[in-house]
Amino acid sequence: MDSPGFTTSLLAGGVAGVTVDLVLFPLDTIKTRLQSPQGFNKAGGFRGIYAGVPSAAIGSFPNAAAFFITYEYVKWLLHTDSSPYLMPVKHMLAASAGEVIACLIRVPSEVVKQRAQVSASSTVQIFTDILYQEGIQGLYRGYKSTVLREIPFSLVQFPLWESLKALWSWRQGHAVDSWQSAVCGAFAGGFAAAVTTPLDVAKTRIMLAKVGSSTAGGGVLSALRGVWRTQGLPGLFAGVFPRMAAISLGGFIFLGAYDQTRSLLLELGRERP
Repeated sequence: MDSPGFTTSLLAGGVAGVTVDLVLFPLDTIKTRLQSPQGFNKAGGFRGIYAGVPSAAIGSFPNAAAFFITYEYVKWLLHTDSSPYLMPVKHMLAASAGEVIACLIRVPSEVVKQRAQVSASSTVQIFTDILYQEGIQGLYRGYKSTVLREIPFSLVQFPLWESLKALWSWRQGHAVDSWQSAVCGAFAGGFAAAVTTPLDVAKTRIMLAKVGSSTAGGGVLSALRGVWRTQGLPGLFAGVFPRMAAISLGGFIFLGAYDQTRSLLLELGRERP
């Protein structure tokens, strides 16, 4: 991918990430508190709905930028004249690679944010407590569970998004507009959010668990078994509706803003002498 394309993907992804994280933060807080082991009310209920927003604001630009740089680069790297039936596979591989890289930035931000969402401590206090009690590895608690959540999510969302855009483009005879891309993103995101909610519940439980507990040191399967034993199927899908709402709206804003910003930057680049 050439330098202008690299820079464009970085800036467009970063702008889209910041926009969606700040706009939809309250829904994310509600979802986290619904999934918290102490229950919604004890985790804060509807109070302090923007708790943890500094962590999200700091991490959102580099996180989204890292994802889209990797996503676009791997798509470019895998581009061949092979059968169009292989395109979804290429999109899956590109999205998976993007998630692995982005999670290196996302997970520390997510750990601090989620703990702030369910406690009265400030973002700075939580960050320093994690470093003091657990060290750097504490900031990466739940990395594997986050990757195991994000990769299946992206395997569903991005091929579906790209396929819906291609179908819409074919039906109308020209490339989709940014708002049409956003609609496709909303549908793809909502569907992917619904089917991957149990993995999101497991990730939340691992990140919020007390230091030294079996949940904190365990894996995704043990976290899922624990939720199943205590809460059954409703526990595995705790927060599914605010998660679907947030990610559907997020897909609309995020992927629409990405396409719009990327198109605008590429147009500005072409207009330069």
